[in-house]
Amino acid sequence: MSKVKTKPKFKTEADEKAFWEMHDSSDYVDWKQAYSILLPNLKPSTKTISLRLPEGLLDSIKIEANKLDMPYQSLIKAWLADDVKQSRNI
Repeated sequence: MSKVKTKPKFKTEADEKAFWEMHDSSDYVDWKQAYSILLPNLKPSTKTISLRLPEGLLDSIKIEANKLDMPYQSLIKAWLADDVKQSRNI
């Protein structure tokens, strides 16, 4: 078993990024001691988009969302996620 090297101290994040692009982490971390953890409260990154819909379609979506007692934006996201999931299973 080889000895794990001491990780250098970095002045900037850019210096650290450049270092890890040129070095293998297995020289600096004993990955055999690593373990998995769960991060249940970690929220996925989101990005705001603008989506133009015909008014009639939007009205229909709002009616369906109202029936389900949920915001129409949440219903659109759920429908999109389901559709993408289904199309990837084909």
